[in-house]
Amino acid sequence: MEGVLRHKTGNLGAGKKGHIMVDAEVLRLRKLRGVALRARALGKSLNANLDMDDSVFARGSVLCWTVARIATGRLRAHPYLSYQKGHGELAGAADAAIAAASAAAARRRHRELNVFAEHLQAVAREVDDVRSVSLSPDLSDALGRVQIQMRRLMSELNCALPAQRAAAAPQTRRRLEELAVGTDSWPYLAI
Repeated sequence: MEGVLRHKTGNLGAGKKGHIMVDAEVLRLRKLRGVALRARALGKSLNANLDMDDSVFARGSVLCWTVARIATGRLRAHPYLSYQKGHGELAGAADAAIAAASAAAARRRHRELNVFAEHLQAVAREVDDVRSVSLSPDLSDALGRVQIQMRRLMSELNCALPAQRAAAAPQTRRRLEELAVGTDSWPYLAI
């Protein structure tokens, strides 16, 4: 009877190597994987028109892929088959389509770095969340290494953001001047 009680409380396998995940951990890992794969798809879409393979978008995509692989590997180690499900082809296609639309909108507004930085921050928040409640030292170590790489990439993005804003500022000013031409010098009435 004691073995049954230990199983219900989650202490089963305490003497074995590793531990059994609870449902909350599975949900966090799935959410982390989903956010990371969406950010990866956006990075790939933003990097598609660039000739550089070492751009911030490419490195961010690789980092997000690493996060997704860590989460997927942890989920596949779960003893229940229903918890081992992957992301799915349909979900991947939906992520790619949404990322392509987001990338096109970001390019039109000259906000590629801002949009990608927002997605990377979402991934960083999820990594922090999963790592803070993880009971597994292996998972915590792997996510800790990812956090270090993510901080480096985010600092590089933060350095590049003012340059992007400065490049977009003359275009924005020119658009406002075009709007103000026929409005008796009240540009906000034309909007």
